[in-house]
Amino acid sequence: MVELTPLLDAPALIVKNEDTSLVIADVHLGIEYDLYYSGINIPSQIAGRMDRIRGYIGEADPDRIILLGDIKHNVPRTSFQEVDEVPMFLNELAKSAIVEIIPGNHDGGIEKLIPSNPDIKLRDSRGAIIDGVAYFHGHTWPDPSLLKCKHWVMSHNHPTIKLTDNVGHTITRQAWIRAKLDESAVKANYKPEEFEWSDPEVYIVPSFNELCGGIAFNESWHDDLLGPLFTSHAIHLEEAQVYLLDGTFMGTVDNLRKYSREKFKVPTNKPRKYRRRKHYRP
Repeated sequence: MVELTPLLDAPALIVKNEDTSLVIADVHLGIEYDLYYSGINIPSQIAGRMDRIRGYIGEADPDRIILLGDIKHNVPRTSFQEVDEVPMFLNELAKSAIVEIIPGNHDGGIEKLIPSNPDIKLRDSRGAIIDGVAYFHGHTWPDPSLLKCKHWVMSHNHPTIKLTDNVGHTITRQAWIRAKLDESAVKANYKPEEFEWSDPEVYIVPSFNELCGGIAFNESWHDDLLGPLFTSHAIHLEEAQVYLLDGTFMGTVDNLRKYSREKFKVPTNKPRKYRRRKHYRP
């Protein structure tokens, strides 16, 4: 029986079936290079990130490590930082477990950075079934073979929630999202002969890289979120369940909208008297 359990206080997922998998998403190695050319000078954080993952490995003792897309950051080019860090990062992980790479939208050309190591495997960009669970990054429709799985694990949107109090103070926290799918919306994007519905539950993994930022799900609608599952309205967003990294269940996306700063937005064409007394959400 498949068990999916987030690692406590960490953006990492432990999946147990016949084997144990440690799932990490959106590592974005090389983001410091991109920030430098935006005027923000941050030294490489690779050493600290490796220490964090070693801690996860120590807790999970995995048979494999699944990197769920966006291992590298820069597109369309590959920076010298990525040329240096990506092979070292992958070889270091492979010392502890088999490494499975599910490419993301930032991973163009990553095949040139993967070291010659039998314990490092590159999967298809439309995802793969690994030990009975479907994994894909989320920037494309998953491969039809994934439709038969009961559990889908994806990333891409760096999910967070934003909570705003009555005086407008806002805090942001990373979050796990669990959601169901609309069968008809999914079916419309596959050939009839390849559609095999298992009514899967989707687990959306938060970003590992702390410099990436995220998208506040309780301030977002389908068209604000990335990837075809959202833009097609295939994911039941309002009913999706939200969990913090410490395991706290926060309720559904719809329930959390009342804590969103969006409710403090007012139409600019309204008189000042109205704006003082009313809250408006477009």
